[in-house]
Parts: sequence; C-alpha cells; structure tokens
Amino acid sequence: MNSDWAAQQLHTIRTLMERSALYRRALAPVMTLTGVLGLAAGGLGWGMGVKNPLHFTLFWAATALVAVVGMSLLIRRQAFKAAEPFWSPPMRRVAQAVSLPALSAVVLSLLFCLTEPEPGSVYELMLVWLLLYGLALNAAGFFMRRGIRLFGWLMALTGLGLGGYFLLAGPPAGGEAANGWMGALFGGPHLAYGIYLYFTESKTS
Repeated sequence: MNSDWAAQQLHTIRTLMERSALYRRALAPVMTLTGVLGLAAGGLGWGMGVKNPLHFTLFWAATALVAVVGMSLLIRRQAFKAAEPFWSPPMRRVAQAVSLPALSAVVLSLLFCLTEPEPGSVYELMLVWLLLYGLALNAAGFFMRRGIRLFGWLMALTGLGLGGYFLLAGPPAGGEAANGWMGALFGGPHLAYGIYLYFTESKTS
C-alpha cells in the first residue's frame, strides 16, 4: 500500500515538473484576466461609493468569485485543448496547497463582518487578504516555476509593509478610497505579471 502511494506521488511530481512550462504559459491569460477584473472592480467600487464594511466585503468576495470562475474556465479550455482532464492530479495538488489560506480568508472575512467594524477597518481586512493571498500563491508555486512564488512573496510583503506603515501613520480616514487601493494592489500587479508572461513566453517558446 505504501509503495503504491509513493509511486503515485512520484508520478505526480514528475508530471508537475514536465508540465511546468505549460503551466507558466497558462498563467499569462489567467493573470491578465485577474488583473483586468481587479482594476475594473476597483474603479466600479470607488465610483459606486462602496465603503460600508459589509458591502465592501461582499463586493470584493463577489469579484473574487467571478475571477475564480473565469480562471477555471480558462484552465478548463486549456486542458481540453491538451486533451487532459481538468481535475488532474497536478490540479488537485495546487488546490490542496491553496485551500488553507483560502479557507482562512473566508473565515476571517465572515468574522470581520460579524464584529460590526468601523468604516476605516476595511484597510485592515485588505491587508489580511494580501497576506493570505500571497501565502496561497507561494504554496501553489511549489508545483510550478518559481515566478509564481516570487509573485506570492511580493503580495505578502506588500501586505506586511502596508501593515507596518498603517501602524505608524494610521490608515486612511474612512473607506472611500479602499476600492482604489484594492484595484491597485490586486489588479495592477496581476495585469503587469500577465503582460510580462506574454512577452517572455513569446521569446522562450
């Protein structure tokens, strides 16, 4: 039983290593889509004046859900073109790697809404999201090339750095600009990374 389990794990790891270039290529449209959605949601939320903590949380949770659905459809299409199953062993590995940070984000967001927070506290939630998202990308990156791990470090360190700055200087008053921060901190880096992947892939393919 143990030998079968070890053989299966070795096969999965070998498959992940062999397909690392393919996964990198698949990241380009995924990151670009996520970046465009993040920037659009940031502008929309700011224009609509979404600043109530509950509304802010629900708005960005819906944005994240749309991004996840869009990414899943893109990955499914790429798997179909490659004649591979969508829910393959490597895909399960990645899902397992990000499950704990993702679950933590959901639980902390729910607890945040239940505490009847002040409007300015949405910046604290934003920093928690940045940190957990960075940890999720770093965990998933162990099954891909190192670029996604570095991107995860960037997101997590941005959250930690802004957290330190807010501790010293205080967060912005009110929650009016929080949507702009979300669009810039989540959408901007994703779009830049997606464009980078497109250009570097064209040179290496």
